[in-house]
Order: sequence, then C-alpha cells, then structure tokens
Amino acid sequence: MYDVIIVGMGPAGLTAAVYAGRKKMSALLIGKHYGGQAAWASEIENYMGFHYVTGTELMQKFREQAERYPVEQKQGEVATVGRGGGGFTVRMKSGEEFMARSLIIASGKFPRRLNVPGEARLTNKGVSYCSVCDGPLFEGLDVAVVGGGNSALEAAHDLVKIAKKVYVVSLGRWEADPILMDRVKGNPGVEQLVGWETVEIEGGQLVSGLKLRSVARPDEVKRLDVQGVFVKIGTIPGTRLVEGFLELNEEKEIVVGCDATTSVPGVFAAGDATNIPDKQVIVSAGEGAKAALGAYRYILTC
Repeated sequence: MYDVIIVGMGPAGLTAAVYAGRKKMSALLIGKHYGGQAAWASEIENYMGFHYVTGTELMQKFREQAERYPVEQKQGEVATVGRGGGGFTVRMKSGEEFMARSLIIASGKFPRRLNVPGEARLTNKGVSYCSVCDGPLFEGLDVAVVGGGNSALEAAHDLVKIAKKVYVVSLGRWEADPILMDRVKGNPGVEQLVGWETVEIEGGQLVSGLKLRSVARPDEVKRLDVQGVFVKIGTIPGTRLVEGFLELNEEKEIVVGCDATTSVPGVFAAGDATNIPDKQVIVSAGEGAKAALGAYRYILTC
C-alpha cells in the first residue's frame, strides 16, 4: 500500500509528485499523458522564471524534476477511485488495482465537443482539439477554429503561421484577453465569423467542409471549404472517476477547501479539476504542492 496515489500528470499532479518525493512518501503517479493540457500551449508568458516558454518545454521540465525523486509512475487511464483495503483503491481501465492511505486527484480537464454530425467520425481525420499538436499537418490549407475564447484565439494565432486561411467561427463576440484579440484581429490571414453556429462537419475520409447557420437568421446557411476544423469551445472537468464519491459543484468540479481537502478525509484535489476559480499553470502547480503537503500531514495522523 502506498502512502499516496496521485491521479493526473499535469502541472498539479507533477508538482504533487515532487513534494511527495521530498517528504519521503511512498507515492504512485498515474495519468494518461504527461503535461496535461498545459503541454498543448504554444506560448506561456506568465509562468514565473520564464519570459517565454512553450507548454511542451515547461511540462518537460516539470517531468524531469519529478523524475529526480523515487516516485513510481504509471501511464494509463483510471476508471474509478473509492474506499477499500483499509484506505483507498484506484482501479484502472486495464483492470489493475492500487491501494493507498491517501489520494490526490489532479485529473484536469478535457476538451468539450461540439456534438454535431461528422465530428466523432472525422476526429483525427481533420477534426482536432490541439493546434500545437496537429497544426503542422495543415500547412498551406484552409482551416476553421470554432470558439471565441482564449483557447480559440491562441489556436488561430498558431495556425495563421501555417495555414493558408483561418476562419474563426463563434456564436457571439470574442471573449478573450485583449492582447490575444489584438494579435489575431488585424491579421489578414484570419477571417472572423461572429454569430454563426456550427451544425455539421462534412467529409468522406477527411474533412472537406464546415456547415454553419446564422444565429440571427436561422434560415441562412453557409458552407466553408476547409480541410481542418479545430474545436476550441471550452473544457470539461475530468471528474467522472469520482462521481458519487467526492462532492462536486454544478460544473462537475471537485469542491475543495483552501488546503486542497475534499469532502472525504484523506482525499485531496488540485488543479483544473477543482472549483479553484483561476485555471492557470502557476495556480495548478501551487495547489498540487498544497495537496501533497496535506496528504503528508494526513498520513502522519491517520
């Protein structure tokens, strides 16, 4: 039985692993992908100590630091967590089970889907949720970004350097950081389409077009000839594994106290999966440190 199992390999989980290792706790770090969503960011300009760093570079540094400590690591998807074996049990989708005296849930968020015809069928065939990962595949082609927030404009900023034309499609006006809007609005390679709803992604083996409907005039429909569609309409907390076990708010985020405690003693949570309001790398890292220190105090007394 481990002292602590940390679920999630993003900024919160990796930081928790470092702090658990420094406290000489027997720890297991589990996650599907190193770095989480932060690894997708093309530019990070607000992480202290770096004037500019890519998400991939920063998360690689996190990973390297975590690997300096004797924390076991396992890549895989967690199915459920709960009580068991005199502590807590983590069950993997592979069927494996692990037990610990305490848990840290740092499962982050995952991209929200449009849920329109063609999206699921054409995912990874022109439909993408990561401009950093897949942008280079669309060099010289026309693409659409669906969304009007920070992540959508970051994607447009990335893609306009690669693609021939970038359409930014949103239901309403852009709601993003002013610096991002300034960078994207004046670029001749970007066309802004505000007040349009995405109703279908078209294509056979690959994406060939995007069907839109006017929000103000529902009878008005248009089609964009694009070879790529980047969906950037927000994220959903990765908390399905704790539904019915931990208290969640209306947004399905884990409710935590200022010390990263949850509704179940011995279970801590950190990062974007929680109700902490500011979803930032630096905030997630700090919350991960708090969660590990809380778990350490818990196992000293339990």
